[in-house]
Amino acid sequence: MQREILRMMDPSYLKTVSMSELLDNVYQSKPPLMDGLLCRGTYLFVGAPKLGKSFLMTQLAYHISTGTPLWNYPVRKGTVLYLALEDDYRRLQERSYRMFGTAENESLFFSVSAGQLGRGLDEQLTNFLREHPDTSLIIIDTLQKVREIGGDNYSYANDYQIITRLKALADNYGICLLLVHHTRKQQADDKFDMISGTTGLLGAADGAFLLTKEIRTSNAACLDVSGRDQPD
Repeated sequence: MQREILRMMDPSYLKTVSMSELLDNVYQSKPPLMDGLLCRGTYLFVGAPKLGKSFLMTQLAYHISTGTPLWNYPVRKGTVLYLALEDDYRRLQERSYRMFGTAENESLFFSVSAGQLGRGLDEQLTNFLREHPDTSLIIIDTLQKVREIGGDNYSYANDYQIITRLKALADNYGICLLLVHHTRKQQADDKFDMISGTTGLLGAADGAFLLTKEIRTSNAACLDVSGRDQPD
């Protein structure tokens, strides 16, 4: 055992598992929040500005915090934290009342202010998760509000690192982290290439949801889904 420990401490050591070990191991996993739609992990939720993303985030947060099925998808109840960083509490109150009336909900928490990555956000989210161990979903609306300030914000490496840091938190606590983000104006053959920023964002995330409308004022919208753990 001592020799094995010393071997593992060697910087040149590469930990591997054989295919037999891989197939024999039992890996713990948690069930999805919404079967076939919303799994645990880190996901981008992308759409053009003022398209209704925040209304949909409020709806998802409410349904998961109450365990109420949505669009015929079974929902598993859990505590939800919604960081509505482009809103204020008055607007949140009005939106919630319009959508759900005066129904009480002790499992859905809101905040309109938070730190940035590397400047308090990590500790704030960790403390909340410790205080509420049954948390299953955290929504950050928007990703841009918590990005670190720097001159190299939009490089592939920086975009990849931002999502990787957030993903480490989500994976460590077995939760779903939804990051609300915007699309760019330029059209693309692949809809997901319209995500603002570099491909590092989607490359590091577990998947993405893309909300679009052919006519902005229409009540009809399309939600495209691409992810590692759910069908496209």
